[in-house]
Amino acid sequence: MTDPADGAQSTVAPPDHAWLVALDIDGTVLHEDGTLSQTVIREVQRVRDLGHEVTLATGRSVSMTLPVLEQLELSPEYVVSSNGAILLRRDEREHRNYRREHVEHFDPTPVLKSIKERLPHAHYAVENETGMYRYTGWFPEGALDITTEQVDFDDLLTTVATRVVVIAPGHDSKEFEDAVEQLGLHQVSYAVGWTNWLDIAPDGVNKSTALERARQALGFPRHRVMAIGDGRNDIEMFRWAGAHGRAVAMGQAPPEVLAVATEVTRPDREDGVAWALRSL
Repeated sequence: MTDPADGAQSTVAPPDHAWLVALDIDGTVLHEDGTLSQTVIREVQRVRDLGHEVTLATGRSVSMTLPVLEQLELSPEYVVSSNGAILLRRDEREHRNYRREHVEHFDPTPVLKSIKERLPHAHYAVENETGMYRYTGWFPEGALDITTEQVDFDDLLTTVATRVVVIAPGHDSKEFEDAVEQLGLHQVSYAVGWTNWLDIAPDGVNKSTALERARQALGFPRHRVMAIGDGRNDIEMFRWAGAHGRAVAMGQAPPEVLAVATEVTRPDREDGVAWALRSL
């Protein structure tokens, strides 16, 4: 099998029946309260055992992604984390059996300064390629990686970033979204999350860019890709998957996510991901 960074096709094509299936984690594989149901585990493993390539595509950092992969007992060739900024490849010589195959970086200074002008009381976190977060203020428990360092805002400007997270607990959602819209962010990719949460990635980088690298390396045709998710950071993944394959939105997804899906399954609390996988 060849390196996706070389843009080459796999020398071993997947079976004709097999699909590349990319699953978001939070609100998709996991319920919004963080629990993982046995129904979802069984269905994911059934699809895996049929020969489909089931992987995860998430905004989580590497160390927050791999435990979920292990709970599902999956070992796909590639895994997408940090909203596409990091593409992992299976390597049994590495800790937890995965290494960083491709990493995207950017200088967070311009976007951080711009946001701080508009949202002076927001809290900021910058993730580097090792998965360490440097942050300036309170974040919900479990929102960041297990490896963190609280720093002053100016210290964030010296970090080479794979991801920036901004939360604004002192603002209501409409105020937050309006502020983000007015920022006119350039040279970055971004998605607004559920509760005053802004995810920022390198320009042009999202879950779909990493998944396309994986698809090319594995040799899956475009019409045999399936993506399941629920958040605004899944929109580009849905456009990519739905162009020729299947883009499945969870039932609780916001309207703008539902609008780009090719189909809708039940919400997370009803194990919608399991219902969607039953079609394979």
